[in-house]
Amino acid sequence: MAEPAPMSDERRFVRRVLIVLGLTTLVILAWQLRTLLLMLFGAIVVATVFRAFADRIEKLVRCRQGIAIVVSIAIGLAIIIGLVALFGSHVVQQVALLRETLPAAWKTVEARLGDVGLGEQVKHLAQSIKAPGGSSFSAFAATVLSIGSGIADVIVVIVAGIFLATQPRFYLTGAVKLIPPGKRHLALEAITESETALRLWLRGQLIAMVAVGLLTGIGLWYLGMPSALTLGLLAGVLEFIPFIGPILSMVPAVLLALAVSPDLALWVLLLYFLVQQFEGYLLTPLVQQYAVDLPGVVLLFSLIAFGALFGTLGVILAAPLTVVSYVLVKRLYVIETLHTPTPIPGEDVAHHTSSKA
Repeated sequence: MAEPAPMSDERRFVRRVLIVLGLTTLVILAWQLRTLLLMLFGAIVVATVFRAFADRIEKLVRCRQGIAIVVSIAIGLAIIIGLVALFGSHVVQQVALLRETLPAAWKTVEARLGDVGLGEQVKHLAQSIKAPGGSSFSAFAATVLSIGSGIADVIVVIVAGIFLATQPRFYLTGAVKLIPPGKRHLALEAITESETALRLWLRGQLIAMVAVGLLTGIGLWYLGMPSALTLGLLAGVLEFIPFIGPILSMVPAVLLALAVSPDLALWVLLLYFLVQQFEGYLLTPLVQQYAVDLPGVVLLFSLIAFGALFGTLGVILAAPLTVVSYVLVKRLYVIETLHTPTPIPGEDVAHHTSSKA
């Protein structure tokens, strides 16, 4: 009767080994499919935008939820198609102009800096960022201007976001079924709280992107800058990326201005500085009701971490990924595991909004 014990221990050991191997395989598979997983998260962000807009339509018009979602998607697609039809050809022309003028502008900048004795330092800096097979600035300009080269991926993300927005309960139920029954209620609460925080962050971010894009475009047009529309659109889009987005949008504008005159470059620098000051000190407090208060250090290091792990796509989606991760860590670890009360980002705003409604 004492023989089965070793067999039981052996089976337990084999089971643990199989679990470790299975988890390791899942981690390796997830790493290999990391780009696909990030595109899936991008689709979730798109679906969240459509769903938030649909909820607003449902409250204003008092229609059924399905109709509100269809109207939301139709309006969103109509806005995208309308913008492409109205400004698409003009933006393409300005992008082509930027491709032609930015390398020449860089050479002009090198010449101007060489006149003041900084030519060698600039050449060493250019060599340090030079990519194989091309000039330093050509590689940099190609990187900056290749934002529109992922049109196919964007279309896939938008289409997937439409599917998620039209049947959210179906996909949510399927995802929750993958979790052990005892934890499904907790997982559903964590997902709901993450969606609430993501919605609030997206609302505030959309307002900031529109304001920054308009102010930058109008300011550059007033200063007489070439490609003002494209540069303003670039500033608005890159506002989605915290910290480095405004810097990336400023670089081509300053280089083009330097090719014209140093005075114009100073005015352009001042314009971008004033727009960021307006966004940080005036606009952000006004939209604070929609904002999710994330610690700046957390957002900064999350940007670096997601960029190192996932590359450019990780940098683009770093902020919404941080919002969702921040909520999940607080809900599933700090509150549920450590039993420590802590506020959930966007929780008070959501309760305030629901009580007003």
